[in-house]
Amino acid sequence: MGDTQWLDQRQLQAWVSLRAVLELLPGVLDAQLREDDDLTEFEYYTQAALSGAPDRMLRMSELAKRTNATLARLSHVVTRLGARGLVERVPDPDDGRVTKVRLTEQGLDKVRRAAPGHVATVRRYVIDTLSAEQVDQLAEIGAAILAELDPSGTLTATYTRDDRASE
Repeated sequence: MGDTQWLDQRQLQAWVSLRAVLELLPGVLDAQLREDDDLTEFEYYTQAALSGAPDRMLRMSELAKRTNATLARLSHVVTRLGARGLVERVPDPDDGRVTKVRLTEQGLDKVRRAAPGHVATVRRYVIDTLSAEQVDQLAEIGAAILAELDPSGTLTATYTRDDRASE
């Protein structure tokens, strides 16, 4: 215990604030999506990742990377979404050992309907509470923490949108 580098008051306040955000924000995002669109936040995020991919399709391993999920967790979610007709598993034509996940037209419609409410919630509770400079700082802070949590860069914490997804 003598070697412990205790947090000073400023550091402790930063940690306690981050901890509270990590606890409260997921519930707020999940509640809005469940109430408005009958989706969990992770189901929405999975479909959003697919909607931004070429041909709305990714290998399971790439989708797991983009959603920061284990393959087991993702497989359960894909099974649930598949049962609702929102995604489908397809064999990779280049490698039969690989499974891809494709967002169906029904899934694309669902994510498009859910997006405005989700974005409004993200804006209300995160983006609009910050100045432009703080948004930039938040991005930098997130990147710094992720670099420590995932030094190999295995997780993909960036989102790129294929403009065809919004057509």
